[in-house]
Amino acid sequence: MHADEPTTAPADTGRYRGDAQPVDHDEVLILDFGSQTAQLIARRVREQNVFCRMVRHDLSVDRIREINPRGLILSGGPASVYAEGAPLPDPELFELGIPVLGICYGMQVICRSLGANVNSADTREFGRSPCRIVDPGGLFAGLPDELIVWMSHGDQVEDPDGMFVSLATTDTCPLAAVRHAERPIYGLQFHPEVTHTDFGGQLLKNFVQDICGCDGTWDISSLIDEQVEKIRTRVGSKRVICGLSGGVDSSVVAALLSRAIGDQLSCIFVNNGLLRSGEASEVEERFTEHFRTDLHVSNAQREFLDELAGVSDPQQKRKIIGRVFIEVFRKEAESIPDAEFLAQGTLYPDVIESGANPDGPAATIKAHHNVGGLPEELGFELIEPLRDLFKDEVRRMGEALGLPEHLVWRHPFPGPGLAVRCLGAVSEDRLITLRAADAIVIEELREAGLYREIQQAFAVLLPVQSVGVMGDDRTYQDTIVVRAVSTDDFMTADWFRLPYEVMERISTRITNGVPGVNRVVYDISSKPPSTIEWE
Repeated sequence: MHADEPTTAPADTGRYRGDAQPVDHDEVLILDFGSQTAQLIARRVREQNVFCRMVRHDLSVDRIREINPRGLILSGGPASVYAEGAPLPDPELFELGIPVLGICYGMQVICRSLGANVNSADTREFGRSPCRIVDPGGLFAGLPDELIVWMSHGDQVEDPDGMFVSLATTDTCPLAAVRHAERPIYGLQFHPEVTHTDFGGQLLKNFVQDICGCDGTWDISSLIDEQVEKIRTRVGSKRVICGLSGGVDSSVVAALLSRAIGDQLSCIFVNNGLLRSGEASEVEERFTEHFRTDLHVSNAQREFLDELAGVSDPQQKRKIIGRVFIEVFRKEAESIPDAEFLAQGTLYPDVIESGANPDGPAATIKAHHNVGGLPEELGFELIEPLRDLFKDEVRRMGEALGLPEHLVWRHPFPGPGLAVRCLGAVSEDRLITLRAADAIVIEELREAGLYREIQQAFAVLLPVQSVGVMGDDRTYQDTIVVRAVSTDDFMTADWFRLPYEVMERISTRITNGVPGVNRVVYDISSKPPSTIEWE
């Protein structure tokens, strides 16, 4: 992506999106200052049936006026507002007269911009902290007198001239929450978007509905209608190619495009040899017999495995898979006449974790081969109708579009497939081992009735061998890690407490039934500090 583009959702799309019709629901904009939990703000606001998107932190006031949002939220961020080069908003933002809420760094930006001081605090606050409410109206209407909130700051606001009214305080932070004395501008030193803060959702609801006046009528169905109209207007009579992986995201994209443009849609499925057990045949059956799609299948297992031979570095694997995918996809796409658009299932977390704007304040967590690059490489215009959505919202969209339940609720699968769950060098033999173990994990979770309770589960093959005993023989064989997590949004996750009897069945079946494996371990790390995937 180019340096003048937004850090996440496109900044040049708002209440009027391209050539589509005006959006008929209220909207709140989140100015992104680089916080890794900024996406959670969007999710919490959407839970109040108010649509919001993240845009550049320095989006111009002229553009904000054009979008005409009901309110603005300034996210947190890793910088100090008094540091050289700290990200700052358009200074005219606070003259717009619309409600503004700053969170952590966002609060410090507001206060410093309007004349208060921000300095390094004598005592830093990280983690849970008791917070006493001193003004129970407005932001804190209907909340208890004391909350447990999540703090993460080393700087602190000081307001000797009294431009801001204190709304809440902690033992070490006298201005834990504030409002401007004259304008509808608010600040929170803590993070209401994280689950560790009591009543964070209610607090955000008070802001977007009571203070901003949003009607709270937005839902997934209205977004489907909006996207269908947008796609029809943009595509016209041209043909669209959709890259199918068989997972939830690409399937929802295909269903949405099918509703919008019907037989103008062609789908390409690249079998890269890195898929789960039975996945290739299931995709072909689903999208030819059930959806009756113009499906093109490219069996390119050999090309991918040859290029990956001997490669252990995870980022290098992703780059190789992305490059080979483009080569294979381009060749298949050349057989489809009049195609000018490429649709793919990029989600909100994909964009932010990839650090979509290299000059933006957000840090890159990992690379995604389906984020950016493909339009330039393949010569297509890009359509990403899920770019503003989180995984749970995509599932709800899939249900609304009539996709089968087992598909909509399938656990996420990484774009590079089993290559990033096969740690170390990837080979056909190691993939066979991993694929068999992974199938056992999923089968046992379904049998135990736990599959829907767990948001993501899979097996990982380690490049580690250990001593074991089978019968009277000593073995020196592979190790399988079982990973299962619970999460609301995939931005944070906790390890799932599997019952011991389920763990036992999984371990027994893998060590007895998967050749070359003599040890099974369970991953009990959460995100953060770990990620959900191992690579």
